[in-house]
Amino acid sequence: MKSKKIISILMVTLMAAGTLAGCGRQSAKAGETTLNVMTAGDTNMEELQNNYVAPIVEEKYPEIKLNVVGAGAGDEGSQKIFDKLKAQKDAGKEKGDIDVAIVHQGIMRQMLENGLLDKYVDLTGTGEYLTSDGAKNALGTDVEGYVIPLFSSQTAIAYNSAEVKDVPESFDELKTWISENPKKFGYNGVTGGMSGVAFVASFLCNESGNAEQILKGPYNESIEADWPAIMNELKSLPCTITNGNQGTLDMLNRGEISMGPVWVDMFYTMLAEGRMSPDVKLTILEPGMPGQPMYIVIPSNAANKEEAVKFAELLGSPEVQAKVIVDQFNWYPGIDANAVLPLCSEEAKNSLFKDITADILSKYGTVLPLNEYKNDMMEAYENAK
Repeated sequence: MKSKKIISILMVTLMAAGTLAGCGRQSAKAGETTLNVMTAGDTNMEELQNNYVAPIVEEKYPEIKLNVVGAGAGDEGSQKIFDKLKAQKDAGKEKGDIDVAIVHQGIMRQMLENGLLDKYVDLTGTGEYLTSDGAKNALGTDVEGYVIPLFSSQTAIAYNSAEVKDVPESFDELKTWISENPKKFGYNGVTGGMSGVAFVASFLCNESGNAEQILKGPYNESIEADWPAIMNELKSLPCTITNGNQGTLDMLNRGEISMGPVWVDMFYTMLAEGRMSPDVKLTILEPGMPGQPMYIVIPSNAANKEEAVKFAELLGSPEVQAKVIVDQFNWYPGIDANAVLPLCSEEAKNSLFKDITADILSKYGTVLPLNEYKNDMMEAYENAK
């Protein structure tokens, strides 16, 4: 089995390397630098870089051209980036072909333990804006100096207000609603994107009675004794399993389901583009649902480190955070909101807090479980029947 896993990792590495090498380096003109950016996440992460960030880079740094490659949704996308960087390090490759990566919190411990990242933040002028806990700690791992949060996203429960008249206010009430409305609640499990992982984590925290320890640590496997029963209960509920983060939103829009966990930013983007029914609203249930930042990191073997630092600094600037992260993608800014919000449009500021007020977000916005607990939770879910 180990040999198959090694072959699989090498195949991913070779495929990604071929993609990166074939999509920019050879076409660069004299005096230009092609900056290879590999991003985890849904397709909107590639859209962000290609359609919104690239023109800003071209205007500010005309000598830099972006070559953006997607690694895939969820933690699996970040794992592919790790596998590629680790394989290059193990092969002794001094200059890699990823200059900047966008990754999830969960991969940071592996990245740092293997010495794959550069501590670059002090080389930028962005440090003063990194005020959030997420800029310093990633699921129990000290990441200060290694990351600039690109954004802070939030999960919520979306529901069709034309069909759901008595909206659940807690996970206990949600269980009752699901039982009374078979197949009308949909989520994407734990392998099809992070909105499903967030929902399962919230369900676990509500049922276990150990929410604070699950979210903040310390890690102690002994508190997991009842997790199989909790996951069996969740899987026994008459839910619809959707095809990913986007799949949940699409089924809501088509009326195939009436309720499900979504990312706030993806929801508001579809709403703004007229691709989501205006009947669909958002809420966060007691005792809360998690959000997470995605991180801008620079590999220790980046071939174009100077340009990579410029790019990371630009992504973390108040101007780009306002113009792209908030105005275009409806994400909460990755840096200090006080520096960003004055530069945002009134429409964008109002949309972010339309259904989920600042008070609700403050009360019920949580974090994902400690990495060890999250991994154990996903295994327990997959093993449940």
